[in-house]
Formats: sequence, structure tokens, C-alpha cells
Amino acid sequence: MSAHPYATLTPEVILAAVETFGLRCTGALQALNSYENRVYRVATEERGPVAAKFYRPARWSDAAIREEHGFALELAALEIPVVAPMVRDGETLFTHAGFRFALFPWQPGRVSELNSRAEREVLGRYLARLHRVGRARRFRHRPALTVQSLGRDSAGFLLANDFLPDYLTASYRTLADELLDRITNRFEAIAAPALRLHGDCHLGNLLWTDGAPHLVDLDDCRMGPAVQDLWMLLSGPHPERESQLGQVLAGYTQFMDFDPSELALIEPLRTLRLMHYAAWLARRWDDPAFPMNFPWFNTQRYWEEHLQHLREQLAALDEPALSWRPGV
Repeated sequence: MSAHPYATLTPEVILAAVETFGLRCTGALQALNSYENRVYRVATEERGPVAAKFYRPARWSDAAIREEHGFALELAALEIPVVAPMVRDGETLFTHAGFRFALFPWQPGRVSELNSRAEREVLGRYLARLHRVGRARRFRHRPALTVQSLGRDSAGFLLANDFLPDYLTASYRTLADELLDRITNRFEAIAAPALRLHGDCHLGNLLWTDGAPHLVDLDDCRMGPAVQDLWMLLSGPHPERESQLGQVLAGYTQFMDFDPSELALIEPLRTLRLMHYAAWLARRWDDPAFPMNFPWFNTQRYWEEHLQHLREQLAALDEPALSWRPGV
């Protein structure tokens, strides 16, 4: 039997945990597409389906999880469409059979490719409102987006644990050092103010209903620059991304100012995400769900392609940043 903690998270444990909330489960249970934590759609008699999220053991402190929940509830109270945890007796974080869990209302919706100006503008407005709340105070227990945490710690983990093939190790170390030195210089030169962010604002975390988005999964919310919640919404060649950016910011700047100097952080942030993602997979490789669902990871081809992507990012750091002028 696997020694991984999630090995004991059986259907019986999941249903029993949900029922400690005072709900009666019908027995219908569906695992959702989540790997960092375990998330399930659970049918109940009183509320219909709910989402039950079981937090990965030892990843976050209780205080950090409650800070995430508090941020979501703060946003929801101002009618910013996030999916906030359900509350019972003033509490949002519960334990059962050694697992910490939270329940969320079931939020239906579709994932949009953001192919229309109208959707980009409305999303920009909601993100600006989120950021207005986010700048009001700081997280005390959740991490900040830093070159150290996403970049240097990621590279250090991969090298210390011998994930890369021997013939690529020296090249990776040299490339990572050059990238991270340049990214550090860029962050220091721009010195963008940090605010509370969604942190992982990609299309898969936006569910659309009736022309409006619901922002889901604040598991990676943290302190960082505003552009972190914008750049993953852009795709395609440079001119297309500039056009998309202008449409998002047309909505955003109705509620929040945006400093165009932050656009020079987009490629550094993309690089840090690439490095962090490789290390995230490596850190979770003892979880049986990861080899099963990411069979291409930790192969010779994967690491060769990863280094190629990082070389492309080194070149991208020299390219002109996306441009945007207020009112244009």
C-alpha cells in the first residue's frame, strides 16, 4: 500500500467529512481535476452538489488557509464573483480523519477562451475590483511572489535532488543563474508595489455564466505585482497580445490605475512560472497521482525541452515589452 497521505482518503472518509458539516450525502461522488489538493463534487440532499476540498498535508499552515478563506469572503461580501468557502459557526476550515478540508458552493460555468472584447473588458473590471480590495491590507501568513521562492528555490530543489540528467546539470545551473540574476535586476529596477492577488489567474480558473466570470481556486493567492493576474490571460503573437491587453486594461482602469512599467515583468514572471512548475512536479513525484497523470515528466526528452524553453525565455527577456498607453 502507498505510504502517501492521500492513500487513506477513501470515498467513505470523503462522505463522512462532508456530513460533519451537517449535510446528508446521497452517495454520489466525483473526483475533479485537481492534483495539488484533492477536490470532489459531492451530492447532498440539502444543497445539491458541493465542492469538497481536502488540503494537501503539510503544504499550508492553518493560518495561511484561513487567510485565503478570509480574502475570498472579503471579496464575496463586496459582490466580486469569487467562489468563497461555506461557513459553519464562524469557521471555514474543518478536520476529519486527519485531513483538513473546506466546502464550497458548487459553481457551474464554462471555460472561455476570451475571444471577445466584451469578455476581456468585464474581466478587467472584476480584476481591478479584486485588486482594490487586495491593496487594502497585506497577507501575514501567505507567501509573496519572489524570485527566491519561485526561481532560486525551484532550481535548487531540482539540482539537490538529481532530477536532471547528468549531461544537462551544468547547462541548467548556468542557464538558471543567468536567468535569475537578470530577473532579479528587472524586479529591482521596476519595484512594483505588492498587493494581495488571485495569484493563478489563468483561463481554467475562470468559470463564465451569463456573460460574467466567477473566479475559482484562490489556493495560490499571495502578495505580488498586479500584472501577475493579467499576463496569463494573453496569448498569441506580440501584436495580438497587445490588443488583448488593451481590452483587459480598458475595463481594469475603470476601477484601478495600472502602471505600464509592470509590463516589463511579464517575461520574467513567465520564466519563474516555468521553473516553478518543473520543481512542483518534482516535489510531488512521490504522490502516485503525479506519475499516473504526468507520465512525460522526468524523462530525458522533458528535461531537454525544458532547457530549450528556458533558453527561449532568456532571449525573450531582451525583446521589447508589451506596450500600453492609458486612454488609447
